[in-house]
Amino acid sequence: MERQNLNHAAKVIAPLALLALVGALWAGLLRLGWRLPTPQGSLAAAHGPLMVAGFFSVVIGLERAVALKWPFAYLAPLLAGMAGLLLLFDGASAMVPLLATLGSLVLVIVFGRIVRDHPAAYTVTMAVATVAGLVGNLLWLAGRPLFEVVFWWASFLVLTIAGERLELGRLLNLSRPVQVAFGLIVALVLAGAALASFNFDAGTRLYGLAALLLAAWLLRYDIARRTVRKQGLTRFIAVCMLSGYGWLAISGLIGLVYGGIPAGPVYDAMLHALFVGFVFAMVFGHAPIIIPALTGLRISYAPVFYLHLVLLHGSLLLRLLGDLAGWVPLRQWGGMLNVVALLLFAGVTITFGRTRNDERKTMNAARGN
Repeated sequence: MERQNLNHAAKVIAPLALLALVGALWAGLLRLGWRLPTPQGSLAAAHGPLMVAGFFSVVIGLERAVALKWPFAYLAPLLAGMAGLLLLFDGASAMVPLLATLGSLVLVIVFGRIVRDHPAAYTVTMAVATVAGLVGNLLWLAGRPLFEVVFWWASFLVLTIAGERLELGRLLNLSRPVQVAFGLIVALVLAGAALASFNFDAGTRLYGLAALLLAAWLLRYDIARRTVRKQGLTRFIAVCMLSGYGWLAISGLIGLVYGGIPAGPVYDAMLHALFVGFVFAMVFGHAPIIIPALTGLRISYAPVFYLHLVLLHGSLLLRLLGDLAGWVPLRQWGGMLNVVALLLFAGVTITFGRTRNDERKTMNAARGN
């Protein structure tokens, strides 16, 4: 009975993430200058918080809660989902950062338990990522500008992904010096985020250097270098990973070269190379694994999966060219096509997904024939 209740909880919480994602995409188009209806005047400014606090925090928290089957863990995605929902309709509410902070605090506690039960470099890395997310939300709650907060939010996502890749790296038996190098890069990521709160220019450059080093480490030591030689879904996932690491490097290079610019096209290019190019490439690659765990929807791989991946990278390239060349229409259309790529991803996933009941019906029909 308890497991059934937890499954119901997951089904209630998951739509909050989808709602936040749609809101974040809508807000992003408003920020780019597209004239669209809006439920509240500050929605455009809520683009980043909706994406991180309302969408990714829910997905990451829900993934861990489902895996642990610990009722308390469901508080993390629930609180984050409530923050995202409120942000959609009342972005100025002080409850928004408070709910997001409480959700990230619960997630820190959840990972504390995970590290206690499974002490390893990868669990510690993901636990550190949740602490970075908590720090970012605390700064947001304290009223610090988002251009300072965003490096902590980025660290939450980047280090979560890096920890997951390190977990798979256990199969490669990475040497002690290689693991130490990884740990030093993680420390550098956190140092850059912290320094940005005191010296934004120096912190941005340090963060850019850390992102470059992490991208280089992942490109050299991630298991995707081997699995890209496989076929089917395994190869698709590897292509997603490797292409995402390229965007992480580009984001780091922009930060290192241009330094602390808290707004404008260069800032847009740096952040979206990371959040769209790197993070969503990881989402595309991991979705066929994560979605079945969260929803029971099994994803059947098809070569058409490459369509939304290519569109994501191509549209992001257009956006960055528009940013760095100062060509506003190219930037706007690049951003619009970013959204189309994500919608296409959702459509393909639904099209090639089937529930366990669908699978049983198919098998029974096959036996009948």
